Amino acid sequence: MRLRRAAKGVGRFLVEACGEVVGEAVLSVLACVLLGGLALIAYLSWSFSPRFTIAGAGLLSLVLAHGAWQAFRDPTKRHRRGFAALTAAAFTVTAATALFLLLYGPGCGCL
Repeated sequence: MRLRRAAKGVGRFLVEACGEVVGEAVLSVLACVLLGGLALIAYLSWSFSPRFTIAGAGLLSLVLAHGAWQAFRDPTKRHRRGFAALTAAAFTVTAATALFLLLYGPGCGCL
């Protein structure tokens, strides 16, 4: 009976360890693909028009700054509507993507 319980425990440990290794590999590949996609977008945008690239980066910075302001200011009784909700969501998605790349990007061998 003890041998069977020990074998089940070892089996569960192996399945969990293999799952973590596969999960880490999938997240690292996803980070490499995302990093490559962002680099490709920046390269194509710059090769198309450097002025539009800088203007777009400035506009994106303003939108993200407004979203951060909306996300971190004191809540009011009203819900966010329209542009404020859109910029807050854009900031949240961008912050989550940056955190993901910060955690899994350095493990990417493509850099």
